[in-house]
Amino acid sequence: MSKTLNFGFIGAGQISTWSAQCVNKHPQANVLAAHDLNPVRLQELCESSGIPRACKTAEELLADPEIDAVYIAVPNKFHAPLSIQALQAGKHVILDKPFALSLAEAETVAAVARSAGKVFTLGMNQRFTKDAQKIKALVATDQLGEIYHAKAYWLRREGIPRLGTWFGNKELAGAGCLYDIGVHMLDLCLHLLDNFDPVSVSGATYTRFGNRGRGEGDWGKSDRTDIVFDVDDFATAFIRMRNGTTVSLDAAWACHTELKDRHGVTLFGSEAGACTHPAKLFRRNLVKEEYEVIEEVEADILYPHLDRFHNFINHLLSDEPLCVTIDQALAVQRILDAIAESSRTGREVVFA
Repeated sequence: MSKTLNFGFIGAGQISTWSAQCVNKHPQANVLAAHDLNPVRLQELCESSGIPRACKTAEELLADPEIDAVYIAVPNKFHAPLSIQALQAGKHVILDKPFALSLAEAETVAAVARSAGKVFTLGMNQRFTKDAQKIKALVATDQLGEIYHAKAYWLRREGIPRLGTWFGNKELAGAGCLYDIGVHMLDLCLHLLDNFDPVSVSGATYTRFGNRGRGEGDWGKSDRTDIVFDVDDFATAFIRMRNGTTVSLDAAWACHTELKDRHGVTLFGSEAGACTHPAKLFRRNLVKEEYEVIEEVEADILYPHLDRFHNFINHLLSDEPLCVTIDQALAVQRILDAIAESSRTGREVVFA
C-alpha cells in the first residue's frame, strides 16, 4: 500500500526519542506531531527526531485530522484516560506499558477500543528481540515438550529510574519495578508459553532502597521534585496456570546481587529447556548419548523487523498479525492486580 501513517506522540520522555526513531525508520510511517507538558523536552524531541508539529495540548494533537495513530508514553496514571481520548478521537493507539493502574481501567479502555473500531496494542518490546522470537519458535514447534515451569526475572543492582520523579510515586505510577520491568518479563513469559490463563497468584512487594534515596540508575528525564518514593523496588510472585504450568516472577530495581543487570525467561520442558537472554537450548542428545547446551539456536522468527512499531504499522497497513492483543494485555494486568492484592493481604488470590 502507498499510504503513509502519520503518528502523534504524547509524552516526550527518554523512551519517546527511541520510539520516534523506530517509527521514522519505517518506509510508510512518520511522526508528524508531539505533545508534552514540559516545553523544553517537547522541543528537544521535535528537533532530534524531525517532528514538524509541537502541540501545546493533547487535545490539539488529537484533533489533527492528519494523524492516524497515537503513541502514548506518559506517567502511568494517565495511560487509560489518554488512551480513551485518543480512541474516541478516531486514532489507533500503541501504549507504553503498563496497560493501566487497574484491571477495571484497562477493561474500560478495551471496551472503548472495540466500540470505536480502532486498533489498540501495548508496545511490549521484549517480545520482538531475535532471541525471544527464536525461543518462541522452538516452543511453537514443540521442541521443549510439555513446559511445566517457567522463571521470569529482571534484577538490577542499582536501576531505579531518576529518584524524586513520578516513577517512584504510587499515585502517579501505581507501582514501581513491577509495572516498569516486571511487566516486561511476565508478558514475555506468558507469550512464550502461549498461556494467559492463570488460576491463582501469590505475591509480595518490598520497598527497601528508593525510600532511603539509594539504588538510582541512569534512566529518565523527568524533573526531580521532593515527591515521596512509596512504590516497590522489589517484587516477587508465584503464578499457577489453569493447565498446571507454574510461573515464578522476580523483579528488582535495586537489590544486592552479583551482576549489575540480568533479565530473561527460562523454560523447563519435559524434552528440553531454554532461556531467552541470550537464546540457549538445553537437552540430552539421545543419538550421541550426551547432554548438550546449544548456544547458536536456529529457528525461523515471525517478526524479522524486531520492532513493536513496525508490527503495529504493518498490521494497520497490511496483514501482519498484531503481536500483543487486548485480551493478552488484560490478562497480564489481571495478574499485576493480583500480585498487589496478595502482597497487601498476605493471601493467595484465586480466580474463578
